[in-house]
Amino acid sequence: MRGWVAVAMAAVVAGGVGLFEAVMHPSAAEVLQLLGILGGTAAVAGAAAWALPRWAERARTLERTFVAVAVAAVVLVTGALAVAAWAMFLSSHDFDLLLVVIGFALALGVVFAVGVARPLSADLGRIRAATERVAAGDLGARTGVDRPDEVGAVASAVDGMADRLEAAEAQRERAEVARREFFAAVGHDLRTPLAALRAAVEALQDGVAPDPDRYLASMHHDLDALGALVGDLFLLARLEAGSFEYEATEVDLAELADDALEALAPVARRSDVNLRLVTGGAVPVVGGPEALGRVIRNLVDNALRHAPPRSDVVVQVGNGDGASLAVLDEGPGFPPELVDAAFGTFVRADPARARATGGAGLGLAIARGVVEAHGGEIWAEPGPGGKVKLRLPAGA
Repeated sequence: MRGWVAVAMAAVVAGGVGLFEAVMHPSAAEVLQLLGILGGTAAVAGAAAWALPRWAERARTLERTFVAVAVAAVVLVTGALAVAAWAMFLSSHDFDLLLVVIGFALALGVVFAVGVARPLSADLGRIRAATERVAAGDLGARTGVDRPDEVGAVASAVDGMADRLEAAEAQRERAEVARREFFAAVGHDLRTPLAALRAAVEALQDGVAPDPDRYLASMHHDLDALGALVGDLFLLARLEAGSFEYEATEVDLAELADDALEALAPVARRSDVNLRLVTGGAVPVVGGPEALGRVIRNLVDNALRHAPPRSDVVVQVGNGDGASLAVLDEGPGFPPELVDAAFGTFVRADPARARATGGAGLGLAIARGVVEAHGGEIWAEPGPGGKVKLRLPAGA
């Protein structure tokens, strides 16, 4: 018997004897007689409290446990009453009547226990069934149990676990599809210039190149494309590994934006798109000039690819809650389902991932990594029109 059960039984017996003395003012013999009755009942109750939990651990259903507990409780109470009645020397008629009432109470206790246990057992069965279905791979399984007690809390926890597992599986599937598309795009971006380089080298070796200088210029262009792609992949790997480092210095975000627009002006002219910078003056930030300039160029280049001819791409730089920059274009903008995931490593709105529309699409992922490495945040807003904004801690 556990220690606390023995202490509780002793306290109940002592309390019963004390109440009996206070109310009835019994003789010493009567006190001893009552002490024997209560002590014997307490001993039986203690034995039941020791045995029932061990039996319940092997019981196949909760309903059986409830019935056993109810029967034990009624038997203990009615047994104590029967012994007390016998000790009071009731008449045979009165004692028989007491036994009938005791039997009636026992039957009611069983019915009550079954009535309470069945709904609880059914709810636990639903929780078990849902758990087994989730374990078997059915992540859409739910318990359907709604109650405010501990069983309801367990059901809610199981349903919450299933919700999180289902969301994680959906995210994993999306990431797997995007990963395959990403590597296919990277493979294409590597294979295409390599094939062109091989063809040019073979033509030069065989002496069949009609214009060797033009072939060399084309080879140089392909090498630049390969170098840029490998550099993007290396930078992205460093960002995701948390090993990206930069030499922090105070720079003007507006000046970096102006440099980016100047560098991309030829691309804008070919696309017949007008570039505009809107700023109220210097916007100081502390960071890596080269890395931040690359972020702005990536964002503007992305806007140019999606802006329609004879439209504007506007870069807004200002001070507010930190240093802010926004790149706006008049294209279709980000689809609502991609607004939150636009800066993921393997996410692009263009499923074809053609080189003409950005190849493997690492620009936004790199932008996110660089901005976050500077303690800032970057986000997209739904269309119409492309809207990408970032915020960095303001400089001195």
